[in-house]
Amino acid sequence: MDTMRDRFISTTSRLLDEDPRLALVLAEISMDGFRPAERRHPDRVINVGIREQLLIGAGGGLALTGMRPVLHTFASFLVERPFEQLKLDFGHQGVGGVLVSAGASYDWPAGGLTHMAPGDVALLETLDGWTIHVPGHPDEAETLLRQAVQGDDLVYVRLSLQSNAAPRPVTPGLSTVREGRAGVVAAVGPMLDNVLAATEGLDVTVLHATTVRPFDAESLRRAVGRARPDVVLVEPYLAGTSTAAANDALAALPHRVLGLGVARRELRKYGTIDEHLAGHGLDPAGLRERVTGFLGR
Repeated sequence: MDTMRDRFISTTSRLLDEDPRLALVLAEISMDGFRPAERRHPDRVINVGIREQLLIGAGGGLALTGMRPVLHTFASFLVERPFEQLKLDFGHQGVGGVLVSAGASYDWPAGGLTHMAPGDVALLETLDGWTIHVPGHPDEAETLLRQAVQGDDLVYVRLSLQSNAAPRPVTPGLSTVREGRAGVVAAVGPMLDNVLAATEGLDVTVLHATTVRPFDAESLRRAVGRARPDVVLVEPYLAGTSTAAANDALAALPHRVLGLGVARRELRKYGTIDEHLAGHGLDPAGLRERVTGFLGR
């Protein structure tokens, strides 16, 4: 199976052929994969080099001319490093664009902390108007990307090497995968397979989301209405990123929310992706222990 990043390259290359409004701005990362597209569209495939602030500034400028820019690099260089440019060159200017990241929270452990971005979604959420997608499979990534380039709004598509074994239907918010009565466990993007393994045999509702902002408050309220109002959020980025949104959604009724995800502490022995998952308690065994402990089972 190809990776989400592979699918991004192939899909965006085709979209550049189909849509003359589309422009791609890169900062070296993934440039080799886009060489054929660059030869076909030298005016709309732009590599600014290792200059991430310029990446965002160039994308904002293209948007001001009426183009639909797609901007791509590692998440830490796309959201964290040029955050001021995102705030001003897109938000303040009132233009839209599509950010597509690679690297996620720890996809390249050997790269160290400079290439890790568990706080990207929480940081981007401080800005107004962003739609945030976290696909769990390459097929979902392609669907979400094709939807994103059609609009004029602000969209972040967070790609990862982590993937579920099979795609799920892409819906605007939370979809129900399994129903139960003893609580609700919501899995974001590529965390679904681990959550399903962790909750096997438990009488809990399992929800799945590939779009996390706007937060789907109504679907969460419906799920809690059919189950005990104990909610566990399992996110592949900073733990607790969506806890406030869930609490706001359930403000009218007594409830408990546990936010699971990447801890703030730095794992300095980088290891592998699976070792990071285990280190943060996001593998099936770690999740089962924490979910059952919270639900009192």
